[in-house]
Amino acid sequence: MSRPAGDETARVGGAVAEVVERVFATVAAVREAALRPVARQGFATGASVLADDVPDLLLERGQLAVGLGLVVAPRPERRLPLRLEWWQLDQGGSRLRTLEPDLRPTSMGYYDYTSSAWFDVPRRTGRRHVVGPYVDVHGTGRYLLTLTEPVEVDGEFVGVVGADVPVRRFETHLLHGLGRPPAPFLLLNEEDRVVLSTDPRRLVGELLPPGAPALGAVEVRGTPWRLVVVEDTGVPAR
Repeated sequence: MSRPAGDETARVGGAVAEVVERVFATVAAVREAALRPVARQGFATGASVLADDVPDLLLERGQLAVGLGLVVAPRPERRLPLRLEWWQLDQGGSRLRTLEPDLRPTSMGYYDYTSSAWFDVPRRTGRRHVVGPYVDVHGTGRYLLTLTEPVEVDGEFVGVVGADVPVRRFETHLLHGLGRPPAPFLLLNEEDRVVLSTDPRRLVGELLPPGAPALGAVEVRGTPWRLVVVEDTGVPAR
């Protein structure tokens, strides 16, 4: 097969960016709720920040996220510990629950989220970030992508807001939006781990081996991903 036209590669890359931006629009809505004047005091006092209507975003028609909320930066000097306000949809997609990981430093199951890339990268860079795919062992057990962006109050980093999206839901929505089947492609994260694959030789979650055959690659706007067009094997794309 000859190399796909540049406009086809751009079409797929643009479709990926569009899905990402759709999720970040939800994240932005959570951020706006966290920065309302009546809400932002919670960062300093330990009171709740997000309003009760925020989790309703998960129930909106066509919503891609199955989890969203706020993860607060701890402030030991103010005696403000690890804290999050995070909601998830159950597997049936109709009931909401709050995420309650073990945040006690003395516990065997202690979850120190400050070392996680979805928290640490926005804290260090001041920019949004995308992490995954990974298995959510502290929550749903789903294979997820997590998209986060930093929250600042008066120039000070106070936490991140974000959304969890199942890899399968992301893939289904993307391929449906593309319509006409594109050439086989891979989405790779910054570790060269497969985020999404229409190549039957590559599975989501695996590392792309060095020197794997490819016809072209392009960075995906607004993400740490790159889109790699691969040689057509003659096997129908998934």
